[in-house]
Amino acid sequence: MFARLKQDIKAVFERDPAARSALEVVFCYPGLHALWFHRVAHWFWKHEFYFVGRFTSHLGRFFTGIEIHPGATIGKGFFIDHGMGVVIGETAEIGDNVTLYHGVTLGGVSWEKVKRHPTIEDNVVIGSGAKVLGPFSVGKGSKIGSNSVVVKEVPANSTVVGIPGRVVMATEKPSEKVDLEHGKLPDPEAKAISCLFDQIRELERKYVALAAEHEDLKKRVGM
Repeated sequence: MFARLKQDIKAVFERDPAARSALEVVFCYPGLHALWFHRVAHWFWKHEFYFVGRFTSHLGRFFTGIEIHPGATIGKGFFIDHGMGVVIGETAEIGDNVTLYHGVTLGGVSWEKVKRHPTIEDNVVIGSGAKVLGPFSVGKGSKIGSNSVVVKEVPANSTVVGIPGRVVMATEKPSEKVDLEHGKLPDPEAKAISCLFDQIRELERKYVALAAEHEDLKKRVGM
């Protein structure tokens, strides 16, 4: 148990440069508290103490502002940064070393009692305010930009932005590794914005070409 707690604290230090001491992390990180509440609630849920599990998760929501259903499955190295407003549904499955920012929703689009929430594979980063809705997978190493709304499968090592979310960057190469030694984190939002600027420049080029053709056509008609 203590090894798991140390691993949780280590995950915070690896992904939040603002963390300065283990004492600060233990007492001042609601994302960590929410994870610990969930572990207890999930144990009760798996052993069919459904009310106790749900009540424990409700206490976690009250104290942290983060709602994780006790039926959700969460892997190792999970980190919620800031955390307020995060919602994780009952049938959500989260792999190892996943990072969520505040306001993220892993939700469903069906009222049927089936798998209705997303599966988030290893090493995924989901930006603040993003909504991932439905029973599909977000592939390993993928990154979802802030405020995106994702409603369909995401390939591995992709970057998704927009409403509805669409892939703006995809590669079959392994995802960029975090340089923990130097405290450098990959910035999926910056990469996504760079791709958008490239698309804007291409649209501007096409607009200029069309404008030139239009002027040429006007001259011919005038002749």
